[in-house]
Amino acid sequence: MDDLIDFLQWPAMLVTLLGCWWLASSHAGKRMLGFWCMVASNALWIIWGWHDEAYALITLQVGLLALNIRGIVKNEHAAAPSDRVPSGS
Repeated sequence: MDDLIDFLQWPAMLVTLLGCWWLASSHAGKRMLGFWCMVASNALWIIWGWHDEAYALITLQVGLLALNIRGIVKNEHAAAPSDRVPSGS
């Protein structure tokens, strides 16, 4: 089991890089995919960090998870059509 957990850092790193790639997209759908990849990578890093007792890493990932959830919410609102009526016309 230890070998499997030790190996987990590699998929976590790949998912993190893939998520960052999609986060840089100008397309809202790709950004959303990027945020979800980052949430998955946060979970993978937390599992790996717990096993290795890397508590600073776990704390960082919890903070980044909160920021990724914030990004998901903001991205959903930006992608939704506005209900506001333009003023001044």
